[in-house]
Amino acid sequence: MSIEAAIEQKLLSAFSPLHLDVINESHQHNVAPGSESHFKVIIVSKDFEGERLIKRHRAVNATLSEELSQKIHALALHTYTEKEWHDYYEDNTPLSPKCLGGSRKSA
Repeated sequence: MSIEAAIEQKLLSAFSPLHLDVINESHQHNVAPGSESHFKVIIVSKDFEGERLIKRHRAVNATLSEELSQKIHALALHTYTEKEWHDYYEDNTPLSPKCLGGSRKSA
């Protein structure tokens, strides 16, 4: 199973999101073609209602702890409640920050 598919499967199971995008952004970085090392996740879940951003990110990071410790170099998280998503982002995909990391190459 690809890393992208594993991320998607774990997040679907853990958060039952109303919206989920898992985007492999590795091609935008100095890595080997076909790499799966840089991802952007856009997730909208009722689980985030009343939670601060740091708690949302910690929950996603905990769910993806295996991938983060072994396979992922960078993970841009965009975590929203349903209201936040509809009010601000539904028609505008958030941008990921520029990578400032090294040139780790993986296949």
